[in-house]
Parts: sequence; C-alpha cells; structure tokens
Amino acid sequence: MEPRDQRPWLMKLGAFLIFIYLAKRGAKFMAQEHTKEQHLSRALKSRHITMIAIGGAIGTGLFLGSGSAIQAAGPSIILTYLIVGIFCFFMMRALGELLLADPSKHSFIDSVKEYLGDRMEFVAGWAYWSCWLTLAMADLTATGIYLQYWFPGLPQWVGPLVILLLLMLVNMINVGLFGELETWFSMIKVLAIVALIVVGLAMVALHTKTASGPASLANLVNYGGFFPKGAVGFLMSFQMVVFAFVGIEMVGLTAGETANPDEDIPKAINTLPVRIGLFYIGSMLAIMAVYPWHDIKVSSSPFVQVFAGIGITGAAGILNFVVLTAAMSATNSSIFSTSRSLYSLAQGGNGPKAFQELSRQAVPVKAMRFSSLILFVVVILTYIVPAGIFNLISGVSTINFIIVWLIILWCHIKYRAQHPGGNQFAMPGFPYTSWLTIAFFIGVLIILLFIPATRLSLIISLLFFVVLFVVSRKWSK
Repeated sequence: MEPRDQRPWLMKLGAFLIFIYLAKRGAKFMAQEHTKEQHLSRALKSRHITMIAIGGAIGTGLFLGSGSAIQAAGPSIILTYLIVGIFCFFMMRALGELLLADPSKHSFIDSVKEYLGDRMEFVAGWAYWSCWLTLAMADLTATGIYLQYWFPGLPQWVGPLVILLLLMLVNMINVGLFGELETWFSMIKVLAIVALIVVGLAMVALHTKTASGPASLANLVNYGGFFPKGAVGFLMSFQMVVFAFVGIEMVGLTAGETANPDEDIPKAINTLPVRIGLFYIGSMLAIMAVYPWHDIKVSSSPFVQVFAGIGITGAAGILNFVVLTAAMSATNSSIFSTSRSLYSLAQGGNGPKAFQELSRQAVPVKAMRFSSLILFVVVILTYIVPAGIFNLISGVSTINFIIVWLIILWCHIKYRAQHPGGNQFAMPGFPYTSWLTIAFFIGVLIILLFIPATRLSLIISLLFFVVLFVVSRKWSK
C-alpha cells in the first residue's frame, strides 16, 4: 500500500498557524495605546439600537427550526409565539426601566450590582458571558457547514476561523462599526421574512395550488383544528418558542455606548411587539396558510418549501445565505456582548482588572481578545468532542438565558421597592405584570423538567448557578 499523502494536512496546519499569527498581531496592533480616561464611546445611533434589538430577536431557529415547532404544536404555535412575545416584552420593559434609571451605567449588570449586591452581579455577569459564548459556538460552528454548500471542498474549520477573525477585528475598530455591521445583518434577515410573508399572502389571495392543495387561511383549522396536538402539544411548544427569543436582552448591554439612551432604548423596546407580530406570527401564518401544518417538512426549512412552491429557482441557496448571515450576526453579537459583560464585571470588581482597559478606539480590547480566544478554542474542540456533548452545552446555555431574565425581573422589583414611582419608562401594570412574568418563566423551567431532552440540561444549569455562587464567595474573599 502506498503511503498516504500528508501534504493536505500540512497545508491546513500551515494556514491555521498563519491565521493565529495574524490574529495575534492584529489584536496587539489595535491595543497598543489606551485612553487615559477609561470611558466607552457613545457611537451607537438610534437605527443601530433598533436593528440590534431586531437581530437579537431573530435567529437561525426561525429559518431552520420552525418546521419542528410547527410539527410539535400545529397552528397553535402562533398563539405560543404571541404569549411568549408578550412576556418577553414585559421583561424588556423591566430592563428598559432599569437602564433609564441611570443612563451612566454601562449595562444591566451594573444594575444587578446596585440592587442585588456584588455576589449576584458576579453570578449574573459570568452566567450571561457563558450564555453568549456557548450560543455563538453553535452558530459559528455551523458557518463551516453553510459555506460548504458553495465550497464543497472547503475544510469545515476554515470558515469559522476566518469569520471569527474578521468579526473580531471589526469589533476592535470601534463600536459604531459593530452597530453598522449588525444593522446590515439584521436587514438581510428582515428582508427574508418580509419576502416570505408577501409571497404567502399573494399565494393565499390567488389560491395558488401546491402539492397539498390550494393556499388558504382555512388550512389553519381544517386539519385537526387549531390545537391538533391538544393541550400537551401546546404546552410543550413553549420551550421551543422561548429558546427562539434568547438574545433580545442584548439591548441591555448598549446603554453605555448609545448616543441618546433616553430616546433610543425606549424606542427599540416599545417596537418589540410589532416585530414579534410581523416576524414570528406573520411568518408562521404565511407558512401554514400555504401548506397544511402536517405537510410542513422537518428535514428542510419551511422558508425553502414556500419559495420553491412558486417556482423560485435557487431557493435553497438564498436561504443558505440568510442562515449564514444569521449565524454571523450571532457571532458578532457574542463578541460584543461577552466583551461588555467582562468590562462591566471588571468595573464592579467581579472580574480581572485588565478587562476594563480600553483601546484608543474606546473598545474593551483585552476582554474581547479573551472571549474570542475561548470561542476559537471551543470551535476547534467541536470537531473532536461528540455532537451530543455540544448539544447538551447549548441546551444549558439557553436555559441560563431564562434564569438571567428572571434575575433582571427580580432586580427591577428591588429597584421599584426603592423608587416606588419608577421613572419615565415605568413598567406597565407593575407589580402584577412583573410577578406574572416571573411565574411564566418559572413555569417554562418546570415544563423543561418533564421533557426528557431538556431535563439534564436544566439540572446542569441549576448546578452551574450553584457553582457560580460558591465561586463568588471565594472571589469576594
């Protein structure tokens, strides 16, 4: 037998080392000088904040995983999105009131320190940092698969590596460029959803025939009614839908870098119900009006199924570009949010002091390099560890997001106890809406306990928070 040619592997290793060298040199160059006055720049504009909020509410799950959600609950998934959207809106209103109580604060993590104490800031801050890091790991790893759609021979590790380096360098230049890039990423996702809704409405209006029959709103009730999977299927759908909303709270990290927080943050939060109605409920209505819910494929995206139904050639390629954009958006958001989380922790004494150092572009460069390095290392590990382990970590991350939301709501209640009148962005219906929202998210966690696929992730998440509490005690000493 002839010896195996090792040159392809040597070339891959060489490329890998070159990228590492360039990343290190680039990061070192960007961090050569630091501002004497350590302040984040307020370069995020109103449109940036609005699109960051939109980008946080739309992930790859809507484009790729909505078929599974539809199969789990049928048309009642529309009601699930509506209910979850309402409670997420209340959580965001609580977050907004906390931020506007003192616009000088860098993020909601600073509010946690003030109203819940140092230890809770440590727990919430490091938990939130880990949430975004693991969430981006899944999306960043998937970019290698998406790129192979156009470049079949491309090694799967090359795409994530290049994308990570580019996004890291973009974030190091200044926060305004991050906001601009995230704006364009969000616009691509929004255009894809609007196109789906317009196509769906046109097919319904024209009674376009598909393989399953004519497109019609009657498809929402003609196949087993609005609740074809009964109460159990309806309740089980809540965990899928809640996971689709993780990331919407990222607006809470932009307070220290927003040009006009008193106007921009309320505007971004108050438009959340409109976005939910248009993007989630509108897309679900369009999909299930075109095809009966039981004919929606789980193996492929419902978006592709609808676009292909009217003869759009290359629908799969178009969607691949959209999900690649969504994955890059998640990674971009992760680099921003993890670095700002570490910056806030360092400012509050619950993280290494080096993480509060800013470059001359007013970017927490050391915090960013640390998070990006860990993100890069874990991306490499995903090609080694079994897929089941990584899926488990991703599940823990999304459950931790829910717990962080509960901490935000708890923090807001403590704030209102000290300031009964609230401020100009007072939570509507307080305190009833606050306690009802807390009860809802706790109810979702209880549902997760009865689902075999999420039970272990929930247990690990709770143990993770216990560990953080123990470590916080050691850190305070």
